[in-house]
Amino acid sequence: MADILDLSALELRDAIAAGETSSVEATEAYLDEIESTDGRLGAFNEVYAERASERARSADSKRADGSAGELCGVPVAVKDVLCTPYGHTTCSSKILANFRAPYPATTVAKLEDAGAVILGKTNCDEFAMGSSTENSTRGPTRNPRDLDRVPGGSSGGSAAAVAACQCAAALGSDTGGSIRQPAAFCGIVGFKPTYGRVSRYGLVAYGSSLDAVGPMTRNVSDAALLTQVIAGKDPKDSTSLDEPVPDYLANIETPVESLRIGLPGEFFSDALDPEIAATIRKAADLYKKSLGAKIVDVSLPHSRIDRDGNGDLSSYAVACYYIVAMSEASSNLARYDGAHYGHRTPESGLDIVEMYSKTRAEGFGEEVKRRIMLGTYTLSAGYYDAYYNKAMKVRRLIKNDFDKAFEACDVLLCPVAPTTAFAIGEKSGDPLTMYLADIYTISVNLAGLPGIAIPAGLSKNALPIGMQLIGPLLSEEKLLRVARMFEKASACPS
Repeated sequence: MADILDLSALELRDAIAAGETSSVEATEAYLDEIESTDGRLGAFNEVYAERASERARSADSKRADGSAGELCGVPVAVKDVLCTPYGHTTCSSKILANFRAPYPATTVAKLEDAGAVILGKTNCDEFAMGSSTENSTRGPTRNPRDLDRVPGGSSGGSAAAVAACQCAAALGSDTGGSIRQPAAFCGIVGFKPTYGRVSRYGLVAYGSSLDAVGPMTRNVSDAALLTQVIAGKDPKDSTSLDEPVPDYLANIETPVESLRIGLPGEFFSDALDPEIAATIRKAADLYKKSLGAKIVDVSLPHSRIDRDGNGDLSSYAVACYYIVAMSEASSNLARYDGAHYGHRTPESGLDIVEMYSKTRAEGFGEEVKRRIMLGTYTLSAGYYDAYYNKAMKVRRLIKNDFDKAFEACDVLLCPVAPTTAFAIGEKSGDPLTMYLADIYTISVNLAGLPGIAIPAGLSKNALPIGMQLIGPLLSEEKLLRVARMFEKASACPS
């Protein structure tokens, strides 16, 4: 048998089930790897070594008595925005530095019910607000492919942990690309399901109409396996969809017949690195020449990317997304006031308003403050109609563009990000440039669609290049099959 750390989650599950290895052995191997490598990477905020070992022993006992679940004994990690009643749930923020959640997120509970072993919580941009995992009170996470570069964000800790073989798989959250972009930067698979397909209960909210929880894995089959476990209606989440969950693994190896793949022309402007554009077009050629797919040119006019008179990039989708997301962030983060839980300023003799102001000034980082202020502004009297209402109308137009495109094709093929992983500190001083790292992912969240990032190649600097497949609402089963077709045919280095 291959080294435990080289096995995919599915392979490891089957090896444990067959008695070829044990959950205890696998968990010890991953804990040792975290201990030896995370000082350089900074992927984990907390590691639950003792609890993980105990869970591994329990998993082996269940396997022995025939009561093992779908993920029995597989060691995984979860992003530090998902609540657990053990350890801390900090969102990589000072304001929640000592917070202990009283209940688990539904997704985490489902993982554990299926027998998974939770190794720990992964680092992220504070409250999931960022594209580089540099906005964290725990310090930045580094990309395992190049320690001087970012792993992407906001789920950069989960991406780095999977890419560095510190866990078999991980959960991330995606509000505007926070699963898919770090997956592309680190050379792994990141899957954002349809909005509502996976429960958000116990996910610390950033943008409630945009947030999604999804898997970050080494291959497409593992993404299907984890999605199978965490998907489904949750009575604790009124936005979760009451729709049957297909068996995503059952037909994962079956190619989609008469496949039509759409290439959105707006995503291939001069904003895109030519090397990435060439890689995506090469992927389209593989689908066409080797897999029999028909390539169709489609248009997403309200997601187009332009350059203004100064040469700066602009997009309806970017403007729309940051108004909606920041407005929702302003509303969601109003609860962190020092009165109920989390950080409270130690300064005494303050009235209630001063206490609120001091607490929030001390507890929130610069990027979170920026987004709260922008969101509060767009929701304020006199500006609500000019900004928020207008953004919601544009959001509808973006969704309409996707609906029209899917009349001509089954899935869309496009880039994940305009560049490969950039250097740590390269964009942190320019928020607008950082926001534009999400230009190819945010429209998917605005429309509530499923999207998957998978490795498509390597740059001349040996950095991963990811490609994105986008499907209609609730098309996860087909989207995973289409992704697996490419993965299998390309044998892409990742």
